[in-house]
Amino acid sequence: MTEVKDWNQGIIEEFRENGGRVASFRDQPLLLLHHRGAKTRIERVNPLAQQELEEGYAVFASKGGAPKNPDWYHNLIANPDATIEVGDAIIEVRARVAESEERERIWEEQKRRGLCRLRTQDEPSHPRGDPRAGYSARLM
Repeated sequence: MTEVKDWNQGIIEEFRENGGRVASFRDQPLLLLHHRGAKTRIERVNPLAQQELEEGYAVFASKGGAPKNPDWYHNLIANPDATIEVGDAIIEVRARVAESEERERIWEEQKRRGLCRLRTQDEPSHPRGDPRAGYSARLM
């Protein structure tokens, strides 16, 4: 867990030093999500892949295709009011889960851009169905 925190902290620092740009994610737009723990209410910050939409931003709770949603997803379900950093801007948002056609449209665009991780045939199947189907939270 410490390795992930250290890696995330490096991404957060580079994001802030470079107006939202991170070299290792040069093709994938990122945002920083400020959210509160579902149980602790402690503020946390996570760098996330994002897709800008006409009405807000989409983030993807796929956790690289893992069988569980990331902690930040559960935190947003419990506490949907959050803040994001996009470039140099700080924006108050309210999260909600994208559903059905909307989720499909957002995910298809992410795949079209080549900005998603797809499971290989050798990897075990996802217990909740296709991880590429979205489990995405949309920030508005």
